[in-house]
Amino acid sequence: MNKILLALLLAIQTLSLWAQPKITVAVAANMQYTIQELITEYNKTDKTKIEVVLGASGKLTQQIQNGAPFDIFISADKEFPQKLAENKLTLEAPKVYAQGLLVLWSARPNIQPTKDLKLLLGSNIKNIAIANPKTAPYGHAAEAILKKYGLYDKVSPKLVTGESISQTSQFIVTQNADIGFTAKSIVISKETQGKGKWVELNAQDYPPIEQSAALLKHAKQNNEAAAKKFYTFLYSAKAKTIYNKFGYIVK
Repeated sequence: MNKILLALLLAIQTLSLWAQPKITVAVAANMQYTIQELITEYNKTDKTKIEVVLGASGKLTQQIQNGAPFDIFISADKEFPQKLAENKLTLEAPKVYAQGLLVLWSARPNIQPTKDLKLLLGSNIKNIAIANPKTAPYGHAAEAILKKYGLYDKVSPKLVTGESISQTSQFIVTQNADIGFTAKSIVISKETQGKGKWVELNAQDYPPIEQSAALLKHAKQNNEAAAKKFYTFLYSAKAKTIYNKFGYIVK
């Protein structure tokens, strides 16, 4: 009898696991560590399985336009989600959840990044990592600050382009690039804390990195209620505390 009860309990547990809703979230690479903490916090009260697909915001936008089965898009800017809204691929208007900050980072012990960026002209700097400005908002911001300081044309032969801010950060931390531009949220994460030196750049010297999220049309075919609930959580007080922890500006 006990064996039968045990078998029934195991069957019920298995069925409840299968019944757990699952959503897929496309996430900008600068959020790679932040999103994991957001999910951990969310799953304390809601056991929805949240699958994450990381990439450059522009590339994720292309995938969504081509029918990728994502329920939510967490972008590194507001232009890409707005483009999706204009193409009627969102269920409601996208909203800004935080503002990102740009830093200059080097893992080489003999290099000390500076706010004025003049060290980039030095002969000891052979290559500078930057995310693709066309698809990665942090790359666009880096290009903008280089142009504002009149350095872009002088250092362009040194630029090494990553597909996303995640790949760009890998170039820096592995010292395949001498120095590079990345997101503050990456350098202060526990995964990279203490690796090299970095300096936060003047936010007035590049376009604001207003990060926006969108509830996507695909959620209607999948699990709209679960997607809507997690999307709402992204703007909650608990989520804002996590954004602050990772160096974002939250208004």
